[in-house]
Amino acid sequence: MTEPVQEKKAVSQSIDFYKIFKVFLSRWYWIAATVIIACCGAWLYLWYTPPVYQTGASLKLEESNPSLGTGSQMPMQNYNYTDKIQAESFTIRSNEVIMNAVKKLDYKISYFLKGYALTTELYPKVPFVIEILKQDSVNFDRTLYHIKAIDDQHFSLSPAENEDQKKTYQYGQLISMGNMEFKVKTKVPANGTYLFKFNGIEDFIGRAMGGLNIGEAARFTNVMSLSQTDGNAVFAADILNAIMQEYVKYDVIQRRRSAKQTVDFINNQLGFINTEAGKSGSTLANYKTQNKMVDMGSATSMTVGKLADFEKQKTELNIKLLGIKQLEEQINNNRSKVEIGVDLEGDLSTGLGTLVGQLNTLLANRELKLNQFNADSQPVKQIEQQIANVKSSIRNSIQGMRRNNEQTIRYIDNQIAGVNQSMSTIPLKEQNFVKLQTNFEVNNKVRSFLSEKKLEAEMNAAAIVPGASIVNPAYPSYFAISPNGNKAYSTAIMLGLAAGFGLILLVRFLNPYIYDKETVEGLTHTPIIGVIRKFPDFIDQDSRQALSLAKPKSVFAESVRSVRTNLSFLASHKQSKIICVTSEISGEGKSFVTVNLASTLALIEKRVILVAADLRKSKLHKAFGNDNKKGLSSILSGQATLEEVLTNDQMHHIDFIPSGPVPPNPSELLHTAAMKDLLKKLEQQYDYVLVDTAPVGLVSDAIPLIRSSDVNLFVIRSGVSQQRAAAIPERLSREYGLNNMAIVLNAFGDDALYANYYTTDYSRGGGNSTYYYSDYSGYSGSGYYDDENRKWWMFWKKK
Repeated sequence: MTEPVQEKKAVSQSIDFYKIFKVFLSRWYWIAATVIIACCGAWLYLWYTPPVYQTGASLKLEESNPSLGTGSQMPMQNYNYTDKIQAESFTIRSNEVIMNAVKKLDYKISYFLKGYALTTELYPKVPFVIEILKQDSVNFDRTLYHIKAIDDQHFSLSPAENEDQKKTYQYGQLISMGNMEFKVKTKVPANGTYLFKFNGIEDFIGRAMGGLNIGEAARFTNVMSLSQTDGNAVFAADILNAIMQEYVKYDVIQRRRSAKQTVDFINNQLGFINTEAGKSGSTLANYKTQNKMVDMGSATSMTVGKLADFEKQKTELNIKLLGIKQLEEQINNNRSKVEIGVDLEGDLSTGLGTLVGQLNTLLANRELKLNQFNADSQPVKQIEQQIANVKSSIRNSIQGMRRNNEQTIRYIDNQIAGVNQSMSTIPLKEQNFVKLQTNFEVNNKVRSFLSEKKLEAEMNAAAIVPGASIVNPAYPSYFAISPNGNKAYSTAIMLGLAAGFGLILLVRFLNPYIYDKETVEGLTHTPIIGVIRKFPDFIDQDSRQALSLAKPKSVFAESVRSVRTNLSFLASHKQSKIICVTSEISGEGKSFVTVNLASTLALIEKRVILVAADLRKSKLHKAFGNDNKKGLSSILSGQATLEEVLTNDQMHHIDFIPSGPVPPNPSELLHTAAMKDLLKKLEQQYDYVLVDTAPVGLVSDAIPLIRSSDVNLFVIRSGVSQQRAAAIPERLSREYGLNNMAIVLNAFGDDALYANYYTTDYSRGGGNSTYYYSDYSGYSGSGYYDDENRKWWMFWKKK
């Protein structure tokens, strides 16, 4: 009767950090290989990557522009430094500034020297002179030309991408190629391979803008930091200096534009006033002559003075009204920059200059954002909203100025009307004279006023200085910022280490096999009765070395003895034991384990018989030198008796029943009563009946033998059996009510790479507390085993 299956306690395991260290240490050469490969990659990268250089310079933005006038100077625009630098950076990057900067350089021809790995630009050196005679301004060939000296009079020339088109020319000969006509005037150096290409100014605009970086030199300062990155250190410095010079020049032109607009406006007004003043002077002179009038009385003169002052004030207000209309048109036309052409500062317009300055900054920022984002993006919409708010404030200020201006004009009109009314008491001739005199004086005063304003505007324009000054010019820096050798190698080492560690983790992660007992203990509750080490030598197909146990003092032999010892604990109440040995699939070493167990049991004078019960694919007969013509299948089918089949190995004192010829119904034969009777008969004659069965994961032949056996050993082979195999013994025990299953871990090689990083805590009842065994790891050098790996220092110590 089968004993009930007992519930086994789960193992208690903890992380072993030393095992984790050994996992990586076991494949140190993988890590070393990945680091070496990464360093080689870094070396190739440094060898084939052209160097990149960077130079720096700085500009100081002036606080305000000096002005000679006081009453009419432009209101100072107050900027936040960060916003101002950001706005001015857009101006520096403008096509006009960059294009003018490129024009300062010798950009029309680029020369290159071809090396083993890299082609180097020779700017500013000119190894040989090329004279361009005719060039299409737009449509010309920008390809590289390969040129090489042949002798003192000749050279070869061809497109770099197609050297088959090579032609020979003389120095000074006219060459027509690529919509161009040119001559090579001086000798090409013979000590190298040179290339050249023709450029248009637009070819360098992108190069200059692409390497230009602008930012604040420090927070809360008006110093702008500029840097230029390029593959040529001299070109980077030259183009950056040219850009700064052109920006300063451009800034002066822009700053003088406002004063020029004011002068142009006043000139238009002066043209009209000069005409009117001439007419009024002639009319007054004629009237005085015709009416023989010499002078007016004091009262009349005072009236004329008052009237002239009022007319002058009215004219000034009308001029300011024109300036208001001009500013309003600029706001409504959505210009990129707003200029105040006439002094509009008044009581109601306080802060107008600040608002206009904020608007110009926001307009510049909008252009900068449009280069980075779409027009419908959130950053652009936010700045559009800010522009709309500032424009609304400016419009409110303009409306206030217009209302104030119109109210003042109405007041002056009332004053003029009062003066005209008081003049009604004067005789008619004097009234006409006063009108003519008043008109003449008003025109003269307005002309004098406009002339003063014009002179003041011209003096302010002459006094304008650039809004920025070069603090530090750029100088060539021959220290390459990229590629950085130290950074490349350090990055390569880090990537190599990461790749090495990652490869080890990946191999472990993808590994489906069982390698050590901790993995088995973590997957099943079925006890392990021993760990058999990997056989120290090569095993032939007949497994005769294992049968002979040629090295009884080896670690392998001792591990087999450990399993033999633990077998005594299984079915200890029985004097004779039937031991069934199986596995999940073929190739896991169940036959090998059976042979070795039989040999070790025979060494302690136990009566042992080995039955080859794998009727489909047994190889045990080869180990005993049997021809397998008769065997177990013959007995079960009634074709032979036990005595006819039984083989005795006199050397090892083992009896053996081969499997015999492969029958058509192996599973049915093992289920017969003849098989049960045979086992009972053998049990009476032998101490141990070892039955080698077919793998249970492939066929069901072993099931009746497993149910009839006293002990069932399930073999798991390290590195061959997959993790699913560990669950099979527990499933068999549950399905058939067995309580005699045990696991043997075979061919354990102590490969740390695949070792489980958990260690079973036996002190807390973890693992198998009934059977004592060892995997014999970590005992190398103890001196007990013949095949132990002794370290070099141990050999030295022994000597």
